[in-house]
Amino acid sequence: MTTTLTRRHLLAVGGAAMLTPASILRAAPSTGELRTDIDIVRRTLALHPGLYRYQTPRQIEDRLKVLERDYAASGSLDRQFLALSAFMAEIRCGHSQCNPYNQKKAVVQALFERPTKLPFEFDWIDRRMVVLADRSGQGLARGTEILLIEGEATSRLLAGLLPYARADGSNDAKRVVQMAMRNTDRFETFDIYQGIIRPPANGVYRIGYRTPDGRTGAAEVAALTPEARRTTRHTLETGGGTSVPFWTWEMKDDVAVLTMPSWVMYNSRWDWESWLNDRLSALKGAKGLILDLRDNEGGNECGNAILARLSDRDLRFKGYRQLVRYRRTPKELDPYLDTWDESFRTIGEKGRDVGNGFYELGIEESDTIPVVGPRLILPVAALVGPVCSSATFSFARRARESGLVRLFGEQSGGNLRGINGNGYFFVRLPASGLEFDMPIIGNFAQVPQADRGVLPDVAVKPTIADIAAGRDPCMTAARRWIVSHPR
Repeated sequence: MTTTLTRRHLLAVGGAAMLTPASILRAAPSTGELRTDIDIVRRTLALHPGLYRYQTPRQIEDRLKVLERDYAASGSLDRQFLALSAFMAEIRCGHSQCNPYNQKKAVVQALFERPTKLPFEFDWIDRRMVVLADRSGQGLARGTEILLIEGEATSRLLAGLLPYARADGSNDAKRVVQMAMRNTDRFETFDIYQGIIRPPANGVYRIGYRTPDGRTGAAEVAALTPEARRTTRHTLETGGGTSVPFWTWEMKDDVAVLTMPSWVMYNSRWDWESWLNDRLSALKGAKGLILDLRDNEGGNECGNAILARLSDRDLRFKGYRQLVRYRRTPKELDPYLDTWDESFRTIGEKGRDVGNGFYELGIEESDTIPVVGPRLILPVAALVGPVCSSATFSFARRARESGLVRLFGEQSGGNLRGINGNGYFFVRLPASGLEFDMPIIGNFAQVPQADRGVLPDVAVKPTIADIAAGRDPCMTAARRWIVSHPR
């Protein structure tokens, strides 16, 4: 799908932001003003191409009534944010959300910049919280399981957070992985919602844990500030016009490993295409190439540059129908709809009326990939998982269909039935000051598809023991396949 941007990088062009919460968080809006917000939500969502993909109109209307009731009675920005986020999650669209990267700075400061961060990096293994790195000073080993936080089982904490997680359709693995805390984003989804719903008492968390050797214990650990969290972040910020490469390339035993934590290139001065082409051209004599996409939600269609080098003919995939739900946006809504491309307001004018309120724009163009030489003749593996839900989902689908890349890991994010994206409105609500992202193009499969992501060719899922031992079974499986591949 063409240039599908991820939640981290849908930066609004409007919405001037001030530096302190007091500057815009005026006196609490009235009930009437908050009801006006929800009226804007209701009318704007009539433009959403995937609103009824997994819900009936009656279900959506019933949920809008609940949202209106809870939002109007909220009494605080926290409650308004939670109510709106939970409603957006119920649409079951991975690109519809209250995007932390698109909120005004005052809202960010009020809601997300709180000293409430749990002092661990962790993953969920079979819905068990497993430490990847301890930042608490307790010396908890990698692979330690956090059993309790403030007396609550961590599995129960996760269950309380999942209603706020965005994902496409029934792809619950994507919802769970969002609530991991790997410290790869500026705003971690777990940090946001846990900090609002389950903040620490007096800045301290009481935890219970079990170490990899089976010992149990308890401790009090101080919550981290946002600044402390970011000092140990694992990935570079890709925006801001940076020209610094944020992919890494490593050769080991004649196998190249290309780690790509993001494909968002629209605001970068880095010439990624030349960088990638130089390295692909240097692969002569290598045993194979491994692409590590496990932390990559998407962005630009960078993966097409690799697929184009692996074939001896142009690649053509059965693309998805692109549908929108309006000819032109209602003029009375335009003041609330920010976007980077004014043509999005009239995107349906040239569409073909196909009934049921839809206008078809055609079949996605990016599903034809022209071949680029010289061809690479070597085994290529890609490591994928539930984070891969936008352009990386599309890459996984094409890799699986073409057979040019062997997939290792876990089911991808996204959904084979189609995802919504390609263009967005950033909807700004005047009473609360909150924003939500609304995709405007729905991609719909031409033939019936399963309600899931892309399955890997080789399923590999790490265990708690793997984490404790520092093993990467997915990488190991891909290397083993490459080394044993006949040449």
